[in-house]
Amino acid sequence: MNKKVAFYTLGCKLNFSETSTIARSFEKEDFERVDFSERADVYVINTCSVTENADKRFKTIVKQAQKANPEAFVAAVGCYAQLKPEELAAVDGVDLVLGATEKFKITDYLNDLLSHPERSRGEAKIHSCEIEEADFYVGSYAIGDRTRAFLKVQDGCDYKCTYCTIPLARGISRSDSLENVLHNAREIAAQDIKEIVLTGVNIGDYGKGEFGNKRHEHTFFDLVKALDRIEGIHRLRISSIEPNLLKNETIDFVAQSNSFVPHFHVPLQSGSDTILRLMRRRYLSNLYVDRVNRIKKAMPHACIGVDVIVGFPGETDEHFLETYHFLNELDISYLHVFTYSERDNTLAVDMEGVVPKNVRNKRSKMLRGLSAKKRRAFYESQLGTTRTVLFEGENKMGYIHGFTENYVKVKAPWNPELVNTLHQVELTEIDEDGLVRFEFVTDTILA
Repeated sequence: MNKKVAFYTLGCKLNFSETSTIARSFEKEDFERVDFSERADVYVINTCSVTENADKRFKTIVKQAQKANPEAFVAAVGCYAQLKPEELAAVDGVDLVLGATEKFKITDYLNDLLSHPERSRGEAKIHSCEIEEADFYVGSYAIGDRTRAFLKVQDGCDYKCTYCTIPLARGISRSDSLENVLHNAREIAAQDIKEIVLTGVNIGDYGKGEFGNKRHEHTFFDLVKALDRIEGIHRLRISSIEPNLLKNETIDFVAQSNSFVPHFHVPLQSGSDTILRLMRRRYLSNLYVDRVNRIKKAMPHACIGVDVIVGFPGETDEHFLETYHFLNELDISYLHVFTYSERDNTLAVDMEGVVPKNVRNKRSKMLRGLSAKKRRAFYESQLGTTRTVLFEGENKMGYIHGFTENYVKVKAPWNPELVNTLHQVELTEIDEDGLVRFEFVTDTILA
């Protein structure tokens, strides 16, 4: 019987794309992939260290694996494994910890350990490079369901934001070759997947550091134009892009694109220029306003999501209210709110003006309320319009869900024939759960 492997992914879309690549390496070794809740011979946990909560969840996930099979082999990979390998290795039940460059060679390490039983139990084995050695690129993509795929185009980051450990966990900015990105996109298209989401740590930096050098053979705009010509992909979505790297040419191209959808996720982090300077962000609030206005001028129906951090050291009540009012007046669609948490080896951890955790939580709650208000207003602005919906594959309490091109979430009574199809609909009303109901414009399936 084939050995079985299960995966658990914490964190971002980039981690999900890399888990899929690692999973395919197990398939080549004749492992059968099973759900993490099932009994497996090997459990792989792809870790995240962006927030304190992701760190804490790791022990719980290891216990879940041990409960399913006490004899299983447990491996930890990813960002937390690179930053604090000894801490993970000390967790009861962990057998192997692999850092940034080693995670894609996991089957080699496992085969070595499993073929030498005397090495494979007892103290966890750590293979973690100096992050300066993470100067090569491994492409990947994830197919999470039948409707969309996460396609990695870039890794690492050269920015020095004072709160962030990502450069320490993933190394310098580097990109996939344009040829390989297009090859992966065609592979995805061949599997009847309708949507690709572009992922990376700092995707607007695409073209910098291709395979570890600093040649700029292609830009992010080159990538966007090339992907737009791929046949068989109906939607392309930019997952997140820094405001200073979101150029007018990209916005204007998306506005008339064949495949790119009118949805942008643009990190802000703070609406206070004082706090942005403390964070060492590469823009100030006026540039952010300009980017939002440019998007809305080119695509009035565009959805704009925003990342924001509350409780950063030095953030007074006045600074927070500055952020709140800035966002309230901005024509955006929703917020992803992060409560600041101290991270080792960052400049922010030693800054003065520490915000008490109860104050951080209060501010987070206020911005989450603002996000709900913004999303509701955006959905209301779309009622009566005709949009295209891509329906997803899960039956959720008798309903099927889908997203319009501009990221309005819709619902309808479950119908398996709608799964992974595109339909033109008219958005009619907002249901009590905040999702949007619709009527089909025609019976024709667009794809």
